[in-house]
Amino acid sequence: MPQPVNAELGQISELLMLLASIAYVVALLFFVLDLVKSSSTIGSLETRLADEQATPARSLAGVGARGGSSIAAAAGSPVTADASMDYGSGPRRRSARIAVSLTVLAAVVHGAAVLTRAIAAHRVPWGNMYEFCTTGAFLVAAIFLITLTRKDLRFVGSFVVGLVVIMLCAATVGFPTPVARLIPALQSYWLIVHVSIAVASSALFTITFSMSVLQLLQTSREAKLLAGKADTARFLRLVPSALSLENLSYRLNAIAFVGWTFTLMAGAIWAEQAWGRYWGWDTKEVWTFVIWTVYAGYLHARATRGWTGTRAAWLSIVGYLCIVFNFTIVNVYFSGLHSYSGV
Repeated sequence: MPQPVNAELGQISELLMLLASIAYVVALLFFVLDLVKSSSTIGSLETRLADEQATPARSLAGVGARGGSSIAAAAGSPVTADASMDYGSGPRRRSARIAVSLTVLAAVVHGAAVLTRAIAAHRVPWGNMYEFCTTGAFLVAAIFLITLTRKDLRFVGSFVVGLVVIMLCAATVGFPTPVARLIPALQSYWLIVHVSIAVASSALFTITFSMSVLQLLQTSREAKLLAGKADTARFLRLVPSALSLENLSYRLNAIAFVGWTFTLMAGAIWAEQAWGRYWGWDTKEVWTFVIWTVYAGYLHARATRGWTGTRAAWLSIVGYLCIVFNFTIVNVYFSGLHSYSGV
C-alpha cells in the first residue's frame, strides 16, 4: 500500500525554499557589489601602472591569475581577466568571497528543501513544474559552485544566481503545487532517468547562456576600446576575453548536448512503454527535438563551418530560449500527452 504524503514535512520544505531564496538574493547583491568595487579598483591600478611603465604591455592584461600576473595594459587596449580563469593573488575581493559563501549556504538550504520535498512525497522531487523549477535551480547553483573549484567564474555569479532567483520565483508564484503523489502514468523508473538528465543538462545550458550573454557584451566592449572609444562597461574588466568565454561555453555546451541527447532517447523509450510508440509528434516531444537540433547546429557550425564569435553566441542563446519556451509556454499553454506531468 502506498505511503501517504507528509504534508507537514512538505511545509517545512517550502519554508526552507523561502530561506534559500532570501540567501540567494543577498548573494546576488554581493556579486553585483563585487563587480562594481573590483572594476573600480582594477581601473585605478591600471592607471597607476600605465604611468609607471615606459613600454607597452600586453594587449590583454592578466587580472588576478595564479602566480601573480600583473594588471597592466597598453593604452587603449581592452583590459580583461586572464584566460586561465584561476583564482588570483591580487586584491582579495571580499565582496566576491562573501557572495560565494552565501551561495554555498543558500545551496545547502536549497538542497535540504529539495530533499525534504522528496521524503515528504516518497518519490523523486521532479514530478511537476514547481518541483522541476526548484530542483533545476538547485542543480544550476550546485554546478556553478562545483565549477568554481576549477575555474574562477565569479564574474558570472550575478547572472547565474539571478537566474536561480528567477526560477525559484517562477516556481513559487507561477507553479505553486502542494506535495502529492504521482499519477500512475508517471510512476516509472524512467522518470528518474529521463527528467534527472534533462534537469542537469538544462542547468549546464543555463550557465553557458550566461556566458554567451557576457561574450556579446565583452565583444562589443573590446571593439569600442580598440577603436579608441571610452570604456563604458568597466565591470567587464573582471570578465575574460570574448574568445575565452566562447571556448569555455563551447566545451560546456558539448557536455550538456550529450546529456540532452540521452534525454531525448530516454524519453522515446519511456513513451514506448507508456503509450506504445516511440514518437508521436506530441508538442513536448517536438520542442525537445527542436532544442536538440539547435544545439547540434551550434556545435556543428562552430566546429566545421567557422561560426565563431557573436554568431556562435547568438545561436547558443537561441537554444536556451527554446529551452525556456519548452518548459514554460509549452507546458502551460499547449495540450498534449505531457500536459499532466508539468515537466
